[in-house]
Amino acid sequence: MPLSVSGIIVASSLAEYNGDFNWATFVFAILTTLSFQILSNIANDYGDGIKGADNQDRIGPERAIQSGKIKPEHMLYAIRTTILISLALAFVLILVSFGLTKFFLALIFFILGILSVYAAINYTVGSNPYGYRGLGDIFVFVFFGLVSVVGCYVLYAKTVDHVVFLPACTIGLLSAAVLNLNNMRDIESDRAAGKNTLAVYLGLKRSKSYHIAIISLAIVLSALFGILYYVSSWNLIYFVMYIPLLLHLKRVVSIKDPKAFDPELKVIALSTFALSVLLAIGHLL
Repeated sequence: MPLSVSGIIVASSLAEYNGDFNWATFVFAILTTLSFQILSNIANDYGDGIKGADNQDRIGPERAIQSGKIKPEHMLYAIRTTILISLALAFVLILVSFGLTKFFLALIFFILGILSVYAAINYTVGSNPYGYRGLGDIFVFVFFGLVSVVGCYVLYAKTVDHVVFLPACTIGLLSAAVLNLNNMRDIESDRAAGKNTLAVYLGLKRSKSYHIAIISLAIVLSALFGILYYVSSWNLIYFVMYIPLLLHLKRVVSIKDPKAFDPELKVIALSTFALSVLLAIGHLL
């Protein structure tokens, strides 16, 4: 959940710096993003539960359908309800951001809202979910990075600014790293269940190399952002978050037991959130 709002925090700080920040947009952007994340979580639980990817061999935290605590039909009802809530929040967000005067932009963002619902559901749900075809990383990069940061900035400024792209790619890459770590943990159970994630395609050794590459690229791009838009030393305070990220990479390289990946999920997710907060604060200072 903290990871899902990282892009909103970064985009909002950039908008505030440029004099375009609006509290109503910020509040409804957070609420809309959280609703999409909740939808993604319960849809993932449902999809993996009914397809058998969540079984007794799964290493991660207990799932609702897997444990039998929630019946599939009840989870499906929750999914439908959350879709309605998400779309309602998205509609209000579009209304408070664009009013009745920016019809074209409003239409674009309404389409993005529909696509966000699709992305949240079809990771594991449906006859041909993209998460079972190794495409999850791309969708995470696009929606957690580009759509979250660039899209949120446009909600404020009503235009695109070059300043948003490096932070957007940074957040997108780190978010993809969270998914990759989760998929590395579940390689064996996913392969057995026919869930062909990118980690399943690559295998553990190459997935580790991929993990190192995307986190390293995120560090390089975020450092480049700090250098290109440098005003004072406060702008670079988020550099401190490179320490836990690099230590995380060191631990990931040495991991042999898939269970050891599980605690690293919180490390990378919270490090991304902290980096976004410090980048936002540093940019404003």
